[in-house]
Formats: sequence, C-alpha cells, structure tokens
Amino acid sequence: MFTTQFRDELGRLLGERARSDPRVVGAALVGSAATGGQDRWSDIDLALQIADGVDPADVADEWTAWLRAEQDVADTLDVHGAGTLFRVFLLANSLQVDLSFWRRESFRATEPGFRVLFGTPTRATEPNLPDPADLIAMAWLHALHSRSAVARDRLWQASIMLDGIRERLISLACLRHGLNPHQGRGVDRLPVGELDALAATRPCAVEPEELRRAHAAGLAALAEEAARHDEGLADRLAPALQALTLTQ
Repeated sequence: MFTTQFRDELGRLLGERARSDPRVVGAALVGSAATGGQDRWSDIDLALQIADGVDPADVADEWTAWLRAEQDVADTLDVHGAGTLFRVFLLANSLQVDLSFWRRESFRATEPGFRVLFGTPTRATEPNLPDPADLIAMAWLHALHSRSAVARDRLWQASIMLDGIRERLISLACLRHGLNPHQGRGVDRLPVGELDALAATRPCAVEPEELRRAHAAGLAALAEEAARHDEGLADRLAPALQALTLTQ
C-alpha cells in the first residue's frame, strides 16, 4: 500500500517533469488535489496541455516509458473522451496515477476540481451531466431483463440487472440533489431516507425469493424517482412498471 508521502513526492516529480518538457505548455491538478479534499486514499490526477503541432499520443507514450522506468507500473488503461487521451496507471503499491494529454485548444476545466499549475486553459465548460430520461429508460430496460432472468432461473444475471437498476436510481437521486451523478461519487451524501430506499433494492442473497423482493423494491423506487423528474413520463410508465412485477 502506498503512503501519502510517496504519493506527494511522485506528484511533485510529475509536476517538475511537466515544467521541464517543452512539449507541455500547461498543467493542472484535477479532482481532490485541486479542491483540497485529498485523503489517505486519493490518487494523482494531472492534466497536461500539449503544444500545437505535437501529437498528444506521442507525449503520452514517452511519459509512459519514463514512468515505467521510474516506478513499478502494474498496468495501464487508456480512456478517450472529447479528443483527449486519459491514461490511467496502476502502480504495484496500488497507487492510481491519472495523466491526461490535452490538445492546446481543448485544455480546460470540465469539472469543479481543476487547479492550474501553469499555462493558460481555455474557457471552462459546464459539467457533462446525464439526461434523466436516458437514466430512467436504462433502469426500466434493466428491469425487463431482471424479470426474465429470475423467471428463467438465471439468478446471477438477475442480480447484475438489479445492480443496473440501482446504479441509475443513484444517478437520478444525485442529479436532484446537485451531487456528482457519476460512478456513485455523490451517493454517500444523499439523505438517509433515500439511502434506506436504495438499500432495499439490493438483494441480500442470489436466490429467487430475495431477487423478487429486490426487483419489486427497484420498480417502486423507479416509479417514485421518475415522478420526481418528469410526472408525465412517470404516468406513461406506470402501467408498464406494474406489468413488470414478478409473480411466482
């Protein structure tokens, strides 16, 4: 397990390398380090602004080779979004290091946590929030497959489908409360009563009776959540959600 001292020292080295790399014209801390919310479990998240005429992928590969030479890197994962390459490193001591390589004109804050170390970002954008209607639709789609999976005695599949319903319910609740709706980041700040309702949608065992109970709780929670976001949509969904009720 990594120590905070190790993480902070590596973060300092990464910042120094960014300043000394002529192809990097800007850098910013992202996430908890930018908002003062770091704790024992926080990772390193550094955004790099790449100079005009330089391929960010080439810079990413060179930085990867450097980091592999400096540290024991267990694996990497590439995520692409909005023309930006996000390379996630897993170190052998379990520290996560997120390095993102931005084209000069795209370098900007896309979330509240963005503290510029040097360089000039472009105008910040509004957070990319999911559409409640899309979340509701994905929830009822998972409910369809939850029902059929239990009926077919595919109990593990049913459990996964129930997870999908609950994931969308969490995002919908977080949207209503102005919390981060992505990957459960805001869920622990929801009111206790809403967390209790969400807990009821989680099956306690992978067996038919318990899956049926959780399925029913998920449908009830979805009906309530849909009404909070769009009463017209909730009214249209009501007969279908009632028909999705599992019978023995």
